[in-house]
Formats: sequence, structure tokens, C-alpha cells
Amino acid sequence: MAEEPSSVVVRMWPHGPRSVGRARRLLIRHLAAWDLAHLTDTAELIVSELVTNSVNHARAPHGRLIATRFERVESGVRIEVHDADDHKPERREALSDEESGRGLALVDALTNGRWGVSERLGVGRLVWAVCAEGGTEEALG
Repeated sequence: MAEEPSSVVVRMWPHGPRSVGRARRLLIRHLAAWDLAHLTDTAELIVSELVTNSVNHARAPHGRLIATRFERVESGVRIEVHDADDHKPERREALSDEESGRGLALVDALTNGRWGVSERLGVGRLVWAVCAEGGTEEALG
């Protein structure tokens, strides 16, 4: 009898650009194991944006790691990115000639507004988003 895949996956990553692709690949593997492969394209964009924001904007002390936490929820996956930065990222409207600044607006659109920033125990913050087919009130928090 096959063992059920864990409904929560936590991984620590170095604070660097290679971690974006690695986190994305880890999420894709677990979406398949959770029978959520149909959410892959959207979830992949969300985790890429959140980890990239952490790598680019979190002013983490040297040596601090980034953590991802993926949780299987009733109709999708809750994606969390934890880092050592205390600054709260905010969604903004980028000007048409700006090369960046659209990441959280994209996350907001892809999740129908089901994302946010929460405090965490110890130093830093966690940014979360729910990628799901429909509303998952229990995943918000």
C-alpha cells in the first residue's frame, strides 16, 4: 500500500537567485503528488514572484535563509515564503515604463486577492498566497 504524500512541505533555501527555480521545481513535484497538476502554471508563477521578491528585496543579514512552505488545502495549495526582513511588501501599480514592480499585482490577480503578509515567530515576515480553483476560506490567515 502506497504511503500518502505529506500535506505540508517545508524547505530552506540560500538567499540567492538559484533558489527561485529550485523552489518552483519542488512545488511542481508536490502538486503532481497531490493531484493538483492542473494548478501548475498559476502556482509556478506565484512561487516565482514570491521567492524572487524575497531574494531581491529582503535585506536579510548575510547567511540568513529563505523558507518555503507549501500546504495542500481543500481545493488547492497555500504557498508561503518566509524571510528575515521585517519590511511589509505592498501591492502597487507600476508605471508603464517601469521594468519591475508588478509582482504582487500579478499575485493578487492570480489568487483573486487571496494573499497577504503575516508576522511570524522570531525575526522577519511571511508572505502567503492561495492558489486554488475556488474559494478556500480555511486557508486564509
